Amino acid sequence: MRRFARTLVTAALAATVAGGTAGWASADTQTAVTGPPPGTAAWRADTVSGQPLPDPARATPREVARFFAGLDEGRARSLVRSHPLVAGNLDGAPLPLRYEANRLAVLASGEDRFASLGAPGRQILAFDPRGRGTVAEVFGDLERAAHVSVIVPGSDNDATTYDRPRAPHTGPAGMARALRAASSDSTAVIAWTGYTTPVGVGLDAAQGRLAQAGAVRLARLTQGLNAVGAPDPVLFCHSYGSVVCGLAARDTDATDIVAFGSPGMRADTAAGLHTTARVWAARGPSDWISDVPNVEFAGLGHGADPTSAAFGARPVPAADVAGHTGYLTPGTQSLKAFAAIATGESR
Repeated sequence: MRRFARTLVTAALAATVAGGTAGWASADTQTAVTGPPPGTAAWRADTVSGQPLPDPARATPREVARFFAGLDEGRARSLVRSHPLVAGNLDGAPLPLRYEANRLAVLASGEDRFASLGAPGRQILAFDPRGRGTVAEVFGDLERAAHVSVIVPGSDNDATTYDRPRAPHTGPAGMARALRAASSDSTAVIAWTGYTTPVGVGLDAAQGRLAQAGAVRLARLTQGLNAVGAPDPVLFCHSYGSVVCGLAARDTDATDIVAFGSPGMRADTAAGLHTTARVWAARGPSDWISDVPNVEFAGLGHGADPTSAAFGARPVPAADVAGHTGYLTPGTQSLKAFAAIATGESR
């Protein structure tokens, strides 16, 4: 009987996705951006003093960090000028060099849709123009931060929408700004739109394919932070981004993982994430995500509700959160709790 009921719920999920009810809508299938960035072939063909450059597809972030530690400033900047797209996306490379490389890469793209990312003073940690584009931006001083948080967003986020005007405190950049404003000055926040997100809330959002590709890239990001001496991060994972975090959990050194507005993390319990990080979960009373069945069957759905007692995550108060994107609105219980988690004050 229980199995029959589960099948019925799964069928309801499929109908929900296909029919556009309960906040779901059909959408185009997306092709995940994977592998090293454009320009990698030229990078591999180059050398420094006759020595090969670290392969973006194979070198670990620690190997990249060791390589740059052996370069003088002139040679390092020469690589940035010659190969901005590769240098800007090379986890383990010095942060100032990545910021400069990505500024050059944005300007070299010649595309108006990315132009604002190249403005002076912006700290673009990663930029890839392929497809809809991916981008990561740092708010605060990542080189000297005592605490680091990463915002992992859900559907409809990419480099083309990153700077689009939207409601304050929503979207990856808005959430990052709000979290940093609520935290101490010693906290740096990364708005990480570093994977191909679903468009709309259709089959891509109900499946784990894009999340699996994103999880590889998120794990690499955290390894890169470790390689440059940054503190172990806190991951704040919104909506479909919590699926990415769930799949990446075992391969990161995050101290805390916070899922909010989550459809599931592809695990039955917090222990099933196989991480030493503290796991937290929040869901507001008017968040439409509560209408999505918490199942995983035949590739559809993302499993148990992270806010359920059975899942075992630590609860984050969210009774005053409005809608699906209001979790970092100033004055909310959730933002206050997020800030405490980001600064290590919540145990």
